[in-house]
Amino acid sequence: MTRLKTTILRLLKFINPVLMTAPFGYAWYEFYRETLYYEPFYRRGNYALLILFLVIYAYLAHIYEGYSVSTSKKNDIVLSQTLSIFITDCLMYVLTYMLARHLPNPLPLLGVFISQIIISFIWTWLVSGWYFAAFPKKKTTIIFDDRPELDLLIQKYGLDVVYDVHRKINVKDVISNLRILDDSDVIFFSGVHSHDRNVIIKYTLNKKTENFIIPRIGDVLMHGAKKVHMLHLPMLMVQRYNPTIEYTFIKRLFDLVVSLICLIIFSPLMIITAIAIRISDGGPALYKQVRLTKNGKKFKIYKFRSMRMDAEKDGVARLSTGDSDTRITPVGRFIRRFRIDEFPQLFNVIAGDMSLIGPRPERPEIAEEYMKKLPEYNLRLQTKAGMTGYAQIYGKYNSTPYDKLQLDLFYTINPSFIEDIRIIFSTIKILFIKESTDGIEEGKTNAAR
Repeated sequence: MTRLKTTILRLLKFINPVLMTAPFGYAWYEFYRETLYYEPFYRRGNYALLILFLVIYAYLAHIYEGYSVSTSKKNDIVLSQTLSIFITDCLMYVLTYMLARHLPNPLPLLGVFISQIIISFIWTWLVSGWYFAAFPKKKTTIIFDDRPELDLLIQKYGLDVVYDVHRKINVKDVISNLRILDDSDVIFFSGVHSHDRNVIIKYTLNKKTENFIIPRIGDVLMHGAKKVHMLHLPMLMVQRYNPTIEYTFIKRLFDLVVSLICLIIFSPLMIITAIAIRISDGGPALYKQVRLTKNGKKFKIYKFRSMRMDAEKDGVARLSTGDSDTRITPVGRFIRRFRIDEFPQLFNVIAGDMSLIGPRPERPEIAEEYMKKLPEYNLRLQTKAGMTGYAQIYGKYNSTPYDKLQLDLFYTINPSFIEDIRIIFSTIKILFIKESTDGIEEGKTNAAR
């Protein structure tokens, strides 16, 4: 029965891009097909265009987790699908312009976009309602060594509608009595050392229990290990960040081309921002600050100034506390919300101190503070700092250094151009998520584990 329900869920996920393609297909046949420069497409051409729309939308919705009915809130699903729809519609409008060689009427596509948003709402509410009625809450056990507050995170992010946390137990108590887990459908491991964790997993896998593991740093490093065979034995080879020459060349070329294009496109917005900052308090629009990049090299990062001139008059480096931070100016609050303050870093990318994708550059003083409790923190410096990165997509501004390090290591252990593209698309989504810019508690550098 469970397998049947899972099949139905997959079918419903497949139906979603088909439903989104239907309004565009109608607009194409009724308004845009006849505008082509030479002659209208016939059967195969029209089918190819509709399939292209479906593939692009499905790919973006997958990146933005627009089908994650079991783990995402309804509003987040609609946001993800709406963003995917918007990007896909814009790309298809540009393609139509190229085929027609004149600007097509955008009004039909606007109607398509509105229809697709309505479809997204209906699909999300119906499918979510069916899912939570069809799949009962899973009995969940949280096994912890450190970080026992995982159940609170499950409640905070709405996963309590999927997981019924009926037991929270220290790993030492589990090892002495593994049968205590026999009634659990799901197990979360939080900060559990590999030896104890492996003992438990070997036991629970025989019972088809789902296991979710919050990794330790060593686990993340092993995740990127290369499989080799030596001495007639299977081995795993772990090494530092070691990208191929081709990837390094393509990444640098991509950085230069995209940065120059973005500077051209966003130059009017950057000029307006600079004027607004200057008018607001008479201070300079830009500020420079020393940060760390690859191998601990220091460089001066450029940003639009979002705080008062005397934000650090006592000389102590502090992270922002978010909306409660009185040092942030009214203009600064707006440009930080939409990451406009980061735009001048495009010049750092062109200069070669940064990349578009990579771990965010930290201040030397704050990095030194982190490394007192977390010596492994310097592993982030294996690659160039970036304007956006893995930790920005899946973490938050106030994520702990330990969590940020793990997220950044997920990127550095397995670099690929496809992953870079995915991160760029995912960055667009977090611009609409306010929680991603939450600050830390006042007076702290967030150096805790």
